Amino acid sequence: MGGPLMLIRSRSAVMGLCALGFSSMLLTGCDFWPPALQAQIEQLHSEAQQAAADKALLQNQLNAANKAKEELQIRVEDLTRVNKEKSAMIASLEHTIAAARERAAKAVKTNTAKPTTKPVVKKAAKPSSKAGAKSTGKSAPHKHTTTAPNKRVQP
Repeated sequence: MGGPLMLIRSRSAVMGLCALGFSSMLLTGCDFWPPALQAQIEQLHSEAQQAAADKALLQNQLNAANKAKEELQIRVEDLTRVNKEKSAMIASLEHTIAAARERAAKAVKTNTAKPTTKPVVKKAAKPSSKAGAKSTGKSAPHKHTTTAPNKRVQP
């Protein structure tokens, strides 16, 4: 009776050894690859390397573009600040010009108002001196021409 039990034990030992050998072969891998499979693996390796190189190149380009973007953003902020300063300066100058024009307009009004009262007296004195000067000089025929009054242009 010891025979069949021994046989079962030896079979299970052989099966265990085979399973252990097969599993160790799977874990270590097989050194033989069919030529078509080997070509596919090499092609995939080269494609993976090319993709990694392309990724590195694109990453460098992205970093350069981000750096340029940051520099341009700083420049835009500087130009915006300068633009605001210049706009404030322009507004101040326009206000100053408007005030100067108002002062000039008031000065012209006061200057024109004052001479209108005084020249009446002076005009009376001037024609008498002009009449004496004309009587001593040559008498030329007077042509009566109408001229348009000169207009003063203000800036």
